[in-house]
Amino acid sequence: MAREQYRGCRDLKVYQMSYELALEVHEITKVFPKEEKFSLTDQIRRSSRGVPAGIAEAWKKRRYRKMFIAKIVDAAGEAAETEVWLDLSKDFVYLDEAKHRDLADKYEEVSKMLSSMIEKADKFVPKENS
Repeated sequence: MAREQYRGCRDLKVYQMSYELALEVHEITKVFPKEEKFSLTDQIRRSSRGVPAGIAEAWKKRRYRKMFIAKIVDAAGEAAETEVWLDLSKDFVYLDEAKHRDLADKYEEVSKMLSSMIEKADKFVPKENS
């Protein structure tokens, strides 16, 4: 998709995927123990939501290449943090192996897409600001 065909961050596959993952994380955490409400549950929900939010912020700041890249790096950091919370959720036996593997694989794909966005930032930054 050429630069001018993106109308907004919602057109990006990585945004769509990370948004869906945030919704999925929210759903799975509904059954986490109540004693985790103010720790693991809040943390994993916050970091999973931080991925699409970071992408949206990067999109709005894409006028400035360095800011765009910095915000995509932040989104990648949120994805990595979410992976840690998913690992803990599995090890605490709040999340079964199959669901953990599915989510971990999807977050790995999101991370790869974000890395590609960093490497190919000029595809997203308006030409006069590259």
